[in-house]
Amino acid sequence: ILFILFLSFYLFTLTGNLLILLTIVSSSRLHTPMYFFLCKLSVCDIFFPSVSSPKMLFYLSGNSRAISYTGCVSQLFFHHFLGCTECFLYTVMTYDCFVAICYPLRYTVIMSHRVCAILPMGTSFFGCIQAIFLTTLTFQLPYCGPNEVDYYFCDIPVMLKLACADTSTLEIVGFISVGLMPLGCFLLILTSYSCIVFSILQIRSAEGRRHAFSTCSAHLTAILLAFMPVAVIYLQPTPNPSLNAAVQILNNLVTPMMNPLIYSL
Repeated sequence: ILFILFLSFYLFTLTGNLLILLTIVSSSRLHTPMYFFLCKLSVCDIFFPSVSSPKMLFYLSGNSRAISYTGCVSQLFFHHFLGCTECFLYTVMTYDCFVAICYPLRYTVIMSHRVCAILPMGTSFFGCIQAIFLTTLTFQLPYCGPNEVDYYFCDIPVMLKLACADTSTLEIVGFISVGLMPLGCFLLILTSYSCIVFSILQIRSAEGRRHAFSTCSAHLTAILLAFMPVAVIYLQPTPNPSLNAAVQILNNLVTPMMNPLIYSL
């Protein structure tokens, strides 16, 4: 039953995000910065669940649960690379929304083609730096065995439990690194939305206010769906494996599946 359920989620995620990509690419009317960033988000939402879902489905189908050391390193790296890239991308999309509503007359000047090319590349670059740091931090430790990953994919908290060395310092450094990045992005998003709400309230037309709110509400919903699981998983004082597994599945499968529905409304 779980195999069929998760396979359905995964296929729905791939189909929904591919349809978003095809719709934006095929319609010249949608060739704007907002939809350009949405394309990048859809690409991330295709690859992000693909890091862990195929292997998880392989396990659920009754096949071997073994994973190589290289496979484990790859899983952890790409999970954090794509996750961090999405986090930065949500911040960039909020900035785009902020400029569109707070500075509508200067929008095309501020969000030029050059800026729209640099910002997505920046999200991938900094996501890669963060992922390299976290992966190196985790796998520099000695692993003596038995190396049984008590989880459905290789993630930092699980791997630190397997290390046969003192991990307290690395846990603190990892906690700060994983915690500060999304917290910084979230504070920037919160500040931008405070300015956006203030600007919307200055609009005299009820129709204009409604249109502005509807433009931002989808993005805000997607942000909450993305950031809440991250906060639960990585900012717990004492991690709960069962809760983490359930929330991580929500983060890896359900959130990418919901994004096409949210942005197509």
